[in-house]
Amino acid sequence: MATEQTQKLVTITPKAAEKIQEFMAEEEGKPQFLRIYVQGGGCSGLSYGMGFEKEAEEDDSVMEENGVKVIVDSMSIDHLNGANVDYIESLMGSGFKINNPNVTKSCSCGSSFSTE
Repeated sequence: MATEQTQKLVTITPKAAEKIQEFMAEEEGKPQFLRIYVQGGGCSGLSYGMGFEKEAEEDDSVMEENGVKVIVDSMSIDHLNGANVDYIESLMGSGFKINNPNVTKSCSCGSSFSTE
């Protein structure tokens, strides 16, 4: 059974929450959750992933932030604790940006990182 988090694991800014809700409304099957995870890969060892889910898995932690239900699996929790998800719009493009206080090293392209 998924664990409900009382402490904020991940912060979702109001702008990011707005965009996430827009994208979720466009998805087939009407997903209920945003999954944020860390996976192996990239030149620094780890990279972020995000996707939509209809339900939480047994080892997931669940929280709600600015109207978005977020799930994080047990393997990603330590890497994401305290992270902030924002949505950035600039001349260079737009997209989600994860600011993570646990990152100790990142690659020059900014797509992968490592933690202690």
